[in-house]
Amino acid sequence: MKRISEILLIASTKFEVNQIIEFFSLMKESNNNLKSYKYKNLNVDVLISGIGIPSTTYLLTKILLKKEYDLAINVGICGSFNKSIKVGDVVNVVEDEFADIGITEANNNFTSLFDEGFIKENEFPFINRKLISNFSGNLISLKEVKGITVNSTSGNYEQIKMRKAKFNADVETMEGAAVAYVCLIENVKFIQIRAISNPVEPRNKDNWNIPMAIKNLTNSVVKILQNL
Repeated sequence: MKRISEILLIASTKFEVNQIIEFFSLMKESNNNLKSYKYKNLNVDVLISGIGIPSTTYLLTKILLKKEYDLAINVGICGSFNKSIKVGDVVNVVEDEFADIGITEANNNFTSLFDEGFIKENEFPFINRKLISNFSGNLISLKEVKGITVNSTSGNYEQIKMRKAKFNADVETMEGAAVAYVCLIENVKFIQIRAISNPVEPRNKDNWNIPMAIKNLTNSVVKILQNL
């Protein structure tokens, strides 16, 4: 197996990686979105992709067309549908899918592009409608979970109930499937590491713990880099 040396770390916001990059040495600042660092024997480029699918898809594609990476690591915080996955837990999202690209019916039911036949279930890069992680290296025994990616987060009981029933996902993000989609098409190995900052429920910040999620995310990502 080829030795991993070129890493692309992708986060939607800078605050999600601020503690991680404290372990790195800055080598080059290309622009506000992209900086290059050194960590031990690894060259680590950090991309701040912006929140959401459009910005992430554009900026990641632009970078991957310019430079080859051995591994892309999508990191950040997320919400959990699964009551057994608690706030502060760090997970490895091994499969993801776009959960709100489709059609909302008059009865409020949602049908995806797969349901409507616009995309075949196993049309590249999808496998049974999913985007599957293509990296099998040492991930410090993180729990493997299923994710969905949305343009707007789940914020009311009916929406949450529908998404749970239709997708049976453990976690929800706003960028994960975008990273997976681009990396699979460009044949780049990737993983998605997320820390739970909140349960997926009607918005209630009293149940959030972003500082703990960021701290635990940092510890896990640094350990992963140490093991590469």
